[in-house]
Amino acid sequence: MMRRNRLDSLTTWKSPALSSDGISAPQRFARRLMLLSAVAMALNGCQTLIDQSYQPSVSPSSNPQIVDEVQKNDPRAAMGAREHPRIVASYGGEYKDAKTERLVARIAGALTAVSENPSQSYRITILNSPAINAFALPGGYLYVTRGLLALANDASEVAAVLSHEMGHVTANHGIERQKREEAEVIASRVVAEVLSSDIAGKQALARGKLRLAAFSRQQELQADVIGVRMLGEAGYDPYSAARFLDSMAAYSRFMSVDPEADQSLDFLSSHPNSAQRIELARTHARAFGQEGSVGDKGRDYYLDGIDGLLYGDSPEEGYVRGQTFLHGGLGIRFDVPPDFHIDNKVEAVMATGPNDIAVRFDGVADNQNQSLTNYISSGWVTGLDPSTIQPITINGMEAATARASADRWDFDVTVIRNNSQIFRFLTAVPKGSDALEPTANVLRASFRRMTPAEAASLKPLRIRVVTVRPGENISTLAARMMGTDRKLDLFKLINALPTGAAVSTGDRVKIIAE
Repeated sequence: MMRRNRLDSLTTWKSPALSSDGISAPQRFARRLMLLSAVAMALNGCQTLIDQSYQPSVSPSSNPQIVDEVQKNDPRAAMGAREHPRIVASYGGEYKDAKTERLVARIAGALTAVSENPSQSYRITILNSPAINAFALPGGYLYVTRGLLALANDASEVAAVLSHEMGHVTANHGIERQKREEAEVIASRVVAEVLSSDIAGKQALARGKLRLAAFSRQQELQADVIGVRMLGEAGYDPYSAARFLDSMAAYSRFMSVDPEADQSLDFLSSHPNSAQRIELARTHARAFGQEGSVGDKGRDYYLDGIDGLLYGDSPEEGYVRGQTFLHGGLGIRFDVPPDFHIDNKVEAVMATGPNDIAVRFDGVADNQNQSLTNYISSGWVTGLDPSTIQPITINGMEAATARASADRWDFDVTVIRNNSQIFRFLTAVPKGSDALEPTANVLRASFRRMTPAEAASLKPLRIRVVTVRPGENISTLAARMMGTDRKLDLFKLINALPTGAAVSTGDRVKIIAE
């Protein structure tokens, strides 16, 4: 995490990353971000899902009790409404899929019926993020990521998450958090003034907003008690809370196999997890009966509801496939050298390789149509050597390159014009390394426009629910997985299969495929 902080503390990159017609994605890799601090050093510069049901024989009310009406005089709802757009923006927007929305609405509706505060209304938003997270804001604003829905294996597990977050709302934990918000507002103001609109400032502001959705350990335990009670009274399996905590812990271990993984925006970073907490959840559940004998899991209708759920990067963000980044909307692609890892992040595409080599790729609008040699020298690169600026052509596109140095790093700067966009590569190596030119050459040589056929064939990964056929086993099913080189491990993870488990003909399981 110290490595990540080095990037977050720098304020030198001034230009915005690509927006909806550009590049964005969730944060993932901490050590790699430290390497990319070198790159930054060179730069200057609800939807309500709950159904409003009524009896067909009754005329609609002229003053229906919609969520807006219920919440309009609630100061806590006003606070949640104020933070809602920022939370949604931090997680890539809302995930819109009618089938998935109906599924979440069905689960939430059953829980609302047994809530400790029947007058409390809820706005539930599915966030378009592969991160595993859920949280609540004051006034009944609940959030769950599509990544969490992909990890869950039945309706009761999602009910466990939602009931826990509802517990925070009904226990008025937001009142204490409101006091913390006042301090966050002051801190955010300082961040905005000192760091302007740079990447570090945006990341600090995003984390400040997410800290408003974090509670004390005591509040988490209290929400656990409330949540398990709601599960049992709604008819769901009350042991699902402990079961899904186990699954999220397994996900955390899976990610930590890569010691550089960044889980700062995931559930377990703000929801303390421990073996003791899992056992306490099981203890609370025993009030409803023995494990395996009480409550409904809702597995079949849950799997029906998430079949086809988007997994990983969304089309608007572009895709990482092995050593290649592809963006159908922008119509561009490039490769990184072997042994490099690409990380499609919110602010840019990052790549890191051996011996502390780092690459940053993003794009800016080309509004002035100035020469690219003038653009490179326009003040956004610190440590630039003007004598190295030269115009070149890259696969038929106008481009320019230059060299720069800062602190302990040497840089190659490459800019490429394509239509009304300027794409930018910044490659960083430790000062004196002979890897700068070979690395930059791979990026430049591989950057090209995609053909219409290539763009049309590019498809996102999705959760696909399949039925186990005779002769199939865990290994053969895992072999069908796409988008990972750890197919067997990820297959077991998303299906909550422990070591030694087997599948039987007729079982329904999840795989990741196009």
